[in-house]
Amino acid sequence: MMSEAPVVSAYFLVGPTAVGKSAVAQWIAERHGYDVLSADSMVVYMGMDIGTAKPTRAERARVRHYGVDITTPDQNFSVWQYRRYAAAVLQRNAERKRKTVVGGGSGLYIKSLTDGLSGGPGPDPAQRAELEKILESDGIEGLQRILRQIAPHRLEQLRDRKNPRRLIRAIEAECQPQLQKIARWGKPSERRPLVGLVLPRDQLRKRITERVYGMYEKGLLDEVRRLMDDPRGLSRTARQAIGYAEAIDHIEGRCGKEKAIERTIQRTLQFAKRQITWFRHQANVEWIEIDLKMSVAEISRRVLEQWRLLGPTPIAP
Repeated sequence: MMSEAPVVSAYFLVGPTAVGKSAVAQWIAERHGYDVLSADSMVVYMGMDIGTAKPTRAERARVRHYGVDITTPDQNFSVWQYRRYAAAVLQRNAERKRKTVVGGGSGLYIKSLTDGLSGGPGPDPAQRAELEKILESDGIEGLQRILRQIAPHRLEQLRDRKNPRRLIRAIEAECQPQLQKIARWGKPSERRPLVGLVLPRDQLRKRITERVYGMYEKGLLDEVRRLMDDPRGLSRTARQAIGYAEAIDHIEGRCGKEKAIERTIQRTLQFAKRQITWFRHQANVEWIEIDLKMSVAEISRRVLEQWRLLGPTPIAP
């Protein structure tokens, strides 16, 4: 008789940046034999370590970490590429009967696993190249003009109309309907809950502020200089990453160090707010309210208890 294929599933831990997901995932993985799969769109880049709060070499020596250092900063990395990579990891772990924590705050990465992607491998390379040329020659205004012509409503809906990546994706979505949406997402309430961590706003601000100052103390500017000196260069995605964009502005003389730090803190706070809003509207999350007085062990035990109650989340085929 043929044995049944293993059910591919994972335990998800989501929430805003700097809330403490990585520390909790590491604690659980070390003590209960889990692997950790990152769902963070920046830790995929080699050499971008300090500014992404990437797991340390020591942490990676104690636990199997996936989704880290899988491409170089000169490359753009899409949700389609992440889904393909992550699904292969989770399939292999299911066959080996290994439990996996999926931790991160990149909503589309999470949703590509829980709900799947629509048919097609991703953006059309020829069309992407053409749009990149338009951006180079005509700037943001050129992309805005195209989107205004083909889908003015989509331009109005964009949160940041000066973000070239969002403009390009919006144009591609209108030109390639089969790639426009994550497949069959349905209502968030109809899906199995994920577990999320949330801090009071003032405490999250404190954690973010400490993290940003800590990154500069650990040598973020030196890291960014090394990346800028690499002859391969930085992709637009990497160059615009929170923390890196501000460090580049400082290095190239457009702002002082304190201003770069201040801007990084503000961008991170804004990003965290968008993450919370996204998860509350686009996913079914069982939130665990924590505070800075709680130990990693205490938070981890609460997460494990929720996972025991809810069970693992199936990965969409």
